[in-house]
Formats: sequence, structure tokens, C-alpha cells
Amino acid sequence: MAELLVVALSVFGFAMFSQRSSMSPVTAPMVFTAIGLLLGTIGTDWFDLTLDGEVVSVLVEGTLVLVLFTDAARIDLRVLRSYAALPARLLGIGLPLTIITGTAAAALLFDSLTLVEAGLVAAILAPTDAALGQAVVSDRRLPTRIRQTLNVESGLNDGIMVPAVTVLLALAVVETDATGAVGWGAFVAGQLGFGLGAGLTAGALGGWLVHRRSSAGEVEATYRQLAGLAIAVAAYAGAEVTGGNGFIAAFVAGLAFARVASIECADVQDLTEDEGELLTALTFLVFGAALAAPRLSDLTWQIGVYAVASLTLVRVVPVLTALARTGTLLETRLFIGWFGPRGLASILFALLVSQELRGPHADTILAITVWTVLLSVFAHGLSASTWAGRLGDRIDDGHDQMAEKRHMPELPTRRDS
Repeated sequence: MAELLVVALSVFGFAMFSQRSSMSPVTAPMVFTAIGLLLGTIGTDWFDLTLDGEVVSVLVEGTLVLVLFTDAARIDLRVLRSYAALPARLLGIGLPLTIITGTAAAALLFDSLTLVEAGLVAAILAPTDAALGQAVVSDRRLPTRIRQTLNVESGLNDGIMVPAVTVLLALAVVETDATGAVGWGAFVAGQLGFGLGAGLTAGALGGWLVHRRSSAGEVEATYRQLAGLAIAVAAYAGAEVTGGNGFIAAFVAGLAFARVASIECADVQDLTEDEGELLTALTFLVFGAALAAPRLSDLTWQIGVYAVASLTLVRVVPVLTALARTGTLLETRLFIGWFGPRGLASILFALLVSQELRGPHADTILAITVWTVLLSVFAHGLSASTWAGRLGDRIDDGHDQMAEKRHMPELPTRRDS
């Protein structure tokens, strides 16, 4: 009960200063991570959360399902099709290069990790979370094209990385388990296949029914919102029951739902924005208390170097490569490269890995993730508003034919300001 009281007081206290916080470099992830770190280091006697606890497991799985479904549903691929040049380059070229570069860096710095485990580290830290530097997707001084490029990349790359993390985690377990590779191969095939099937079925069928009944005036506004949430949960549960991956199902269901019920996506976004914000705040608090605080003493020079490299060279070089010859300013490409924060998806992937992979290698992977996310939470949060304003002013003073000023539609962000 003490944990519940702490959580309630933390959320209430931040709410009282949230408007002032929104106009400062201090972000909600920074505040709740700091609270978690404080509780995890000096308040362990009365705030006791463990990674193996049911509360943490439910929070992790529920948040990831909600985030994957809503991220997929809010990115309208049909609207985006004619404006997808920059996001497509980041996802099609930059993301694979980031994984390759991150794998090479992890293999070079950590002799104890196998190549598969090094790839798992890179995959966990590949998804970006633009919400850590909210200004980069909400600051109107920045051209829409830059803001929406980062928004679309952040909205899709976490779902894209779920299969990669699933496969690499299964391979890593094979290396440390006596279970045969054939058995794990069948397991992975089932995870991907049944996850895809459950997601398509729930998203397409559920979305079609919601759209048809709503168009006939048979569904109240509140229940249009709840129906979308139910589809996400049904996709996850259906996949898990049949032996598939529930997180793949949630992401695919979001894509399918957006395809057949695009009008109702706004209702889902309205419902999940508040709930998602609360779950995200709780996740960062738990991250600080249960994941980060116990591993503050695990910092080594190799982990420190990798954390810095992951946010700079491992991210920036692939982005510069992906955006070459796009006509954008070098500062724009550096800006997009820097604002690839590692946040919610990386935390949740790391917690899932902690539940499946055991031994010293799992501890190393967790420590790398913890320190990279910690650095990202504070470095990206503090730098977002200042750099966004400076770059926006520079582009605003430039000529009207600049690549950054080309039209791109406004799509919802994970948290609309």
C-alpha cells in the first residue's frame, strides 16, 4: 500500500507544476525517473518493487500493448504515402544501419557477450522515443516536415523492432539453454505467425465492426473509445493463447484498425492519450526504482562508452547516411540524428529480456540499457527545446524552397500538446 501512496503523491505533485514544466527543459520522464532513483536508493524499506513482481509485469505488458497499438493506429500510412521520403529513409536505411553499428560496438566493447547478445543489445536500444524531448514533435517553431519525420519514425520503429527482439532473444536463450535450436525455431515461427494472424484478425475485424456500427449511429462515443482499447487487448490475449507474440499482435492490430476504421482512430487516441501518459509516468518511476537504482554501481568504462556511443555515433552516423542527398541542412540531419532518444520501448524490451534471459550476460544487457536510457532521458530532455528553437529560427530565416519547408501533413503525436 505504501507503493500506491508514493505513486499517487508523485503523480499529483507533478500535476501541480505540469504547466510550468511544459515550458521548461524539465520533462515528465526526467521527474519520474528521478523520483524512482531516489526511492530505489533511500526508500527501499517502504517502496519495494522487484523485476519479478506481478505488479511490474502487468505494468510492463499493459504499457507496451497500449503504446504499440496506439502508435500504429495514429500513423495513417495512406495519408503518409506521398510524404514518406524522410521517414522511409530513417526506417529503411537508418534503422538497419543503427542495429549493425550498435551490434559491432557492443561486440567490440564487451568480450563476454556473444554476437547474438550484442545484436540483442542493439535491437533493444534501436527504437526511439520522441516524447523524451517533446519539443522536437510539438514545437511549432520547427517545420512540420522535421517534427512529423521524427514523430513517424518514433511511432513505427518500436513495433518494427518487436520481431527482431523476439528472434534475437530466442537465439540468446538457445545459447544458454539446453533446449534444441529446432524447438526454439518452431517457437519463434509460432510467435511471429500466430502473432501476425491474431493482430490482423482482431484489428481488421474489430475495426470493421466498430466503423460499421458507429456509422449506423449504434455506438456511443465513450464505447467507441473503449472498443479500440478492447481490440488491442484482444489481439494481445488472442496471440498469447494461440502461442503467438502478443506485442507483435498489438502493433499489427493497430495498423489494421487504422486501415479499416480511420475515422474512429481519433476516438482511440483521445482515450489512450491520458491513460498512456499515466502508464508512461509509472513506467519511468518503476524504471528508476526497480531497474536503474540497483544498477547504479554497475557502471564500467565499457558501459559508459557504449551509452555515449549509442546516442551519438551509433545513431547519428546511420542517420547522416540515410538522409544524404535529401537537400536538407547538415544541422537538420544532425538534429534528427541526435533526437533519437532511447526511452519507453527500450525500458520495456529490457524488462522483458530480464524475465526470459538469466545469468551474467542478462545482467550486462540490463546494465547497458539502464545507463543508455538514463543518459538519454536527461540529455535529450534538457537539449530539446533549446535546439528546436534555434534550428526553427534558422530555417524560418531561409528561403521558401528549402527541403525542410516542403509540405507534410500533421499526424497525431503520442502526447499532443
